[in-house]
Amino acid sequence: MTETNASPIHATALINLNKRHQAQITQHRSPFTLRMHRSLSWLKRAEAAGSDDDVAFICLWIAFNAAYAQDTGSTDITSERQTFRDFVGQVCHLDTDKALSALVWQVFPGPIRVLLGNQYVFQPFWDAVNNPRSDGSIPEHWRESFEEARQRVHRALAQQDTERVLYEVFVRLYTLRNQLMHGGSSWNSSVNRAQVRDGRALMARVLPVMLAVMMNHPTQFEGRPFYPVIKD
Repeated sequence: MTETNASPIHATALINLNKRHQAQITQHRSPFTLRMHRSLSWLKRAEAAGSDDDVAFICLWIAFNAAYAQDTGSTDITSERQTFRDFVGQVCHLDTDKALSALVWQVFPGPIRVLLGNQYVFQPFWDAVNNPRSDGSIPEHWRESFEEARQRVHRALAQQDTERVLYEVFVRLYTLRNQLMHGGSSWNSSVNRAQVRDGRALMARVLPVMLAVMMNHPTQFEGRPFYPVIKD
């Protein structure tokens, strides 16, 4: 895939996002502009990572989290997942230029199919690995949920359901994020190189589009950051 071999984040996209952000700060500082400031700082750091896919992916995930995460006062995991799904749906709905759809269906259809068919970024697989039978073998129940997810993804792909596909992609990338952030992978490991490389390429192109959509509709994303700036 040529996208993974080139500089993933387009320089013009970064320049345009920064210009728009500065213009919004000039007009009005808000929780939204703070989250954008933090997200853009990590987006720039991801680009500076060069060929280091691990560092770039981690920085991109932090950039995504800075933009997405909003303090709603809820600590319920189920509610958090629904909030995340609602966020993806909201961004897709507001993306009137269909830039996200173009990335999913024209730029990254192959890597997305490979990622969504990879059991090593499917959390129930690891749950089974970490809870073996008494004889040490891996329980097979994860395969049922993997097959259900596969069929769900295939239906979304057949219907060109961008929202559903992107949600499933980020669910899998969250498992990859956990592997890296919680020390479940060695730096530059050859074992998971393909998913890290493709994960980086996907996020490097999808995230700037998401930020652009959010900047087009700032009042829709005015939630407070979890860690606001506190001045002594």
